[in-house]
Amino acid sequence: MSKIEELADRVERLLLRHEEIKRTNALLEQQLAAVTQERDSLRSRLNAARSRIDALLERLPTDKALAASLDDGDGAT
Repeated sequence: MSKIEELADRVERLLLRHEEIKRTNALLEQQLAAVTQERDSLRSRLNAARSRIDALLERLPTDKALAASLDDGDGAT
């Protein structure tokens, strides 16, 4: 095989490898986009849950309010 034929063969293999890497890269970009979207959705759900928990915590009586309600006879027999 001549040097030109060997070089042409190597160039063909490089081109095939390049196309394979481009396809792999495209698939990885799709996976990254999907995972990023899922992460953003989970963050949004987490923030919503935190807000609901904060709202519930705000509704709980404080120690002083609880003590005052007990002193008013709610807990007395």
